[in-house]
Formats: sequence, structure tokens, C-alpha cells
Amino acid sequence: LPAELRAAVRALVGDLDALLTALGLREESFAVGALSRVIAAELASYAPARNRRRTATNKASVVFVDRTLDLAGAVGHHGDNLAEKILSVLPKLPGHKTDVMVNMVELTALQTTDETRDIIAPGCLAQPNDPAAKALWESFMNLKQKEAVMEARRHLVEAASRENLPIRMSMGEVTPEQLSSYIQLFRNNLKALENHCGLLQLVLATVQTLKHPQTSKWDNFLAFERLLLQTIGESEMPSVLNQLLPMIKSYNKRTKDDYTCEDFLVLLVYMYSVVGEMKSGKELDAAEEEVKKALIKAICDDTEPSPLLQKIT
Repeated sequence: LPAELRAAVRALVGDLDALLTALGLREESFAVGALSRVIAAELASYAPARNRRRTATNKASVVFVDRTLDLAGAVGHHGDNLAEKILSVLPKLPGHKTDVMVNMVELTALQTTDETRDIIAPGCLAQPNDPAAKALWESFMNLKQKEAVMEARRHLVEAASRENLPIRMSMGEVTPEQLSSYIQLFRNNLKALENHCGLLQLVLATVQTLKHPQTSKWDNFLAFERLLLQTIGESEMPSVLNQLLPMIKSYNKRTKDDYTCEDFLVLLVYMYSVVGEMKSGKELDAAEEEVKKALIKAICDDTEPSPLLQKIT
């Protein structure tokens, strides 16, 4: 380790030993991750800690976990959760980090074109004054996507019934088109719109998320991550990188279904987080070099780099 990090590890071990001494504990250490193993080994061989373990009367287990492993969760697509998808897919509400813009044009008589998008003020997810909307948002966070979408339909049907709107409850799978048709019933009834505005914003957010092209890409990510986990179990990292290589396409060769440069950076973070420590060698170096070249070419060819890519470059 670099000298600065070695000093930091030793300082941490000294502090941990002081804490365990104050508590009168002799510890059994477990480690998950490379740096955690270094810290656990340092604590095990630390002379004052060895003396303490001989005299301490109480036992404790200490588990060290590398926080870099959290990255796999942050970039993974395993959550079958509607709230997560809404927050990832819809554009951010200006000035906010945790709320999104919901296009409200569908509730007006305006035609839904790009020009009208900014005429109507956007809706959002925070609806503290609408009990039905708050309950629905809880469902989006706590239920699986299929169940959450069914909850959205149920809330809409109940709201429409209370307003005596001519709604026909249909069974079976809920589609975005079906939810849109229910929303249309509220459009010409200003009183109903006002009474259920919060709920309608959340259902519109659901419709716009389910129709968004990024949602189908999300499912592709999930399939690739599952395949990756299987492949890594059977083969080494070079073969996984070689599988990835043909998918890295330049800007002018990409279709809307292909991964962007940002998508590849997310996948690479996921791959290296899941794999952990690797044995370096000629094969791995060559495979990594090819992926680097392809990524650099794709980034340089991008005529409209995203703000994140601009920041990275």
C-alpha cells in the first residue's frame, strides 16, 4: 500500500484496539474485500491487541466490509421497483435532486408535441397533501413493479368512481395505454382534476416511465448482469471483456437500442465491483487495452457528449 494509506490503516487499527480494550473484548475478525483483509490482518498482528486478547474476558465478532462493494448495488439493475425506475428515467425537477418532472400536457387540451412540453408547468412526485397519492408512492417503493402498477389502476378507478366518471374496470394486465385512457376521463372535469391532482401526477409518472425507451434498456442491463454473473463463475475476466468489445459502437453506428459510452462505464463499474481482486497477466492486459481503445474511440466520435462525459473527459 502507499505510505499514506499504510499510516491511515495503522491509525485505524490503533483506534480499534483502544475501543476493544475499553470494552474489555477479545475479537474474532472477519473480512469481506481486499482492504478489509489488510485491516483485519494488521489488527491480528498488532502487539498491544495480542496482549489484550490474552487477558480480555468477553468475546466479540468484528466484520470488516469494503465500501467499494456498495458500487455493485449502486450501478446494478436488480431492483424490480417502480419508484427506482421513475427516479432514474424521468428528467430531474429543476433545483431538486430527488424529484422528477412529470409532463402534464395529457391533462390538457393541448397537443402533445415537443413545443407544448414547456408550456404547462411540470408535475412532481412529492404530494404531501394528498393521502391517496402518498399511499400510492409507498406502494411504488415497497411493492414489485407489477403489483405497484395494479395499485395505480385501483387508486384511479376509486377516484373516478367517487367523481361519478364513466369508468369501466378491466381485469388482467395493466398497460400504460389503459392507465392513459383512465386519466383522460378526468381531463374535462375541473373539479375532479383539482380533487385528485396529486394522484394523477403519480399515475402520469408511471405511464411516462413505462413508455420510456430507457425502461426497456433497463431490462437489457438486468439480463446482461445476470449473464455476467454466470460467465464470471465459469471463465476469467478477459473472456468477459472480449464479449463486451463488439457491443462498444461509435456514435454514428449506434441505434437507440445500443449501449452508450455512459452505459458501458456503468457496466464496467459493475463488472469490476463484482469480480473483486484479479490476477493480472498478458491476456487480461490485452483485453483491457482493446476495451480502452474502443471506449476512447466511441467517446471521441460522440458529436453530442452528455454533461457527464464532458466532465470525465
